[in-house]
Amino acid sequence: MMISVILAAGMGKRLRPLTNNIPKPLLEINNVTLLERMIKNCIEVNIFKFIIVVGYNKDKVINFAKYLEKKYKINIEIIENKRFDVTNTSVSTYLASKYIQKNDLDDFLLINGDNVIDPKIINKIASRKSTSMIIDNFKDLNEESFKLIITPKHVSKDNSIVCGIIEEIGKEIDITSSTGEFIGVSKISKDDIGQFNYILEQLINEDEQNYYDFAFKKLSSISNIDFVLTKGLKWTEIDDMNDWHHAQCLIQEFDK
Repeated sequence: MMISVILAAGMGKRLRPLTNNIPKPLLEINNVTLLERMIKNCIEVNIFKFIIVVGYNKDKVINFAKYLEKKYKINIEIIENKRFDVTNTSVSTYLASKYIQKNDLDDFLLINGDNVIDPKIINKIASRKSTSMIIDNFKDLNEESFKLIITPKHVSKDNSIVCGIIEEIGKEIDITSSTGEFIGVSKISKDDIGQFNYILEQLINEDEQNYYDFAFKKLSSISNIDFVLTKGLKWTEIDDMNDWHHAQCLIQEFDK
């Protein structure tokens, strides 16, 4: 049974004072937290088991997770990144992915906890059998976008899914050369978890501040990765106040 891993350990410094006392995933829009919205999106595709990686203000996330467990009759496992303040998403992801490998669990979705997305995006990726990444090929890119250059091996008939190799990934990539932006929603198939963890270990040994996103570059050269295009479906990560205001507009649209 597929699992969702939600990363909720970060400090959200660029959103202060909103995050002075709570982590980003517990911020509310229309009286619903970002975390609850994402869990509801996952429940809609029959995912009922979750792992939440906590760190900053962990007790508030843990207490809220208990409330969500009862409300939705789901199972939530808490994993703590005790070094959340000096590490990055590669470490948080590795802690969860290693737990999944050790307990011989199934495929898992990997979701950044500060994302607001069109619920259809979860539908798109949950149905994939292979390791997959959601790529925005629609909106304008900027210097902060986590861009990719992908060499295709196969393209679906409707041009919505590309199977290929990541040549480059990162914020510094030239915009005009980019295939699109990774939105922080992916799926790791059970067959790839061992290799994924091995690559994450290498990234962490190089630099604990690495993003987990970089692991997909090497993985794409040794396994098949599907790049599922948004085709205009809307989303935003919430890094700063501009993102926060944009997220509020999107949720007004989604809630209608």
